[in-house]
Amino acid sequence: MPNQEMFRILSALAIALCCSFTTSLATAPTPTPARLNVLFLISDDLTSTALSCYGNTVCQTPNIDALAARGTRFTRAYCQGTYCGPSRASFMSGYYPHATGVLGYTNPRPQIGDCPMWPEHFKNHGYYTARVSKIFHMGVPGGIETGGDGADDARSWTERFNSPGPEWKAAGDGETLENNPDGTKPVVGGNTFVVVEADEGDLAHSDGKTSQQASALIQSHADEPFWIGVGFVRPHVPFVAPRSYFQPFKPYENLTLPPRVVDDWNDTPLAGINYKTSVNMKMDLRRQKKALGGYYASVSFIDAQVGKVLAALRDSGLEEKTIVIFTSDHGYHLGEHDFWAKVSLREESASVPLIISVPGKRPAVCNSFVELLDLYPTLSHLCGLDVPQNLQGKDISRMFDDPRHVVRDAAFSVAPMRQGFLIRENRWAYLQYGEEGSKGIELFDMAADPNQFTNLAQSEDHTEIVARLRSRLAKKLTEVRDNDLGSPPRSTRAR
Repeated sequence: MPNQEMFRILSALAIALCCSFTTSLATAPTPTPARLNVLFLISDDLTSTALSCYGNTVCQTPNIDALAARGTRFTRAYCQGTYCGPSRASFMSGYYPHATGVLGYTNPRPQIGDCPMWPEHFKNHGYYTARVSKIFHMGVPGGIETGGDGADDARSWTERFNSPGPEWKAAGDGETLENNPDGTKPVVGGNTFVVVEADEGDLAHSDGKTSQQASALIQSHADEPFWIGVGFVRPHVPFVAPRSYFQPFKPYENLTLPPRVVDDWNDTPLAGINYKTSVNMKMDLRRQKKALGGYYASVSFIDAQVGKVLAALRDSGLEEKTIVIFTSDHGYHLGEHDFWAKVSLREESASVPLIISVPGKRPAVCNSFVELLDLYPTLSHLCGLDVPQNLQGKDISRMFDDPRHVVRDAAFSVAPMRQGFLIRENRWAYLQYGEEGSKGIELFDMAADPNQFTNLAQSEDHTEIVARLRSRLAKKLTEVRDNDLGSPPRSTRAR
């Protein structure tokens, strides 16, 4: 009898354990799929017009083109600040420059407090995050020469790496093109148009070191989710690259400058004339064409470095597990209107190249408006993370399934250095200098005048359009500034 009782007890325990195990199997959560990685590639001062995938027939960029061929290439992507500090603080935080308070080259957190930056948000969700060279603002060439962190956000990163390089001091054939009409000025540093055809190879320069470090990080962190930012400093001046990258663009005198019209500035407000022009830099046609060749050589150099990083991703078996983004912090003038460099709110300076490759999505070209600050919420959604609701960027992830999908009917950008504002609609580009337009306004019909040669702001036929866009801009500025950055970040689960 005792043996039978013992058998009954043991049998009951076995059944209970079996039921418990079965129940636990039935109620166990579905395993979460491995999260996608993020590889963020950004070039400094790059205009889309210099890339062959955007139509340039002289400067060939086969590696960037290859990424575009398997991703989505955006034709109407705009920065939110037309120079480095405001732009980078904006897209890294998800807020417009007048909300972040970064209107120059300062620390990226003057007004956003503890709101998590884009990579910090991923870090808080278990990602390894790393910065290689310039992601937030970093002085070029000065910060690259010293190898410092610049106006970085240390809390965003698990690790960070700088890539010092010789910049304008590189050994080779150099020439200062800016304010050097008699050719007597030596090669100089600073934010100056200088071309150096360097003697040493890729790894002697900052961007060569950056591609090498980024490739190593991809390989060493292949077994965990990562957000790796790869910041290339070219084609920012000085235009320095190994000598071989210059050869396709010689002789420089054969290069063609953008089309120009006589008296182009006659209808341009003083605030709308860029801070660097062929006139105030005293660059004759020879120097202008050499500047163009130096810029193209720098772009070719960057394209080669992008190719190395993408090869490392492919060789690590992570291509189908990684979202790859390629962009720039703003555009750049290459002689249009006799303008050079950034800061301007014209199309060449305010628009940016943007290519995003998402695993499982078909290649596409998207002509819808997007802004760089849309990257933060979009990538959070695509990677299955919570999306902070108080971000000012918008989730554009539907565009990867339907490139005709519209999230914005206009883009907004600023040039705080000159109190400049841009509203870019499908047909109209409205530029205003001063919050009330006291420093002038410009209106361009982008359908009839895509090169922006004729300012229609004073035309009686366009009075109502100017009034509507002025009102729209005022409303936009109010919305930007009224965002409640002081409240704790609210989130919503990505759907």
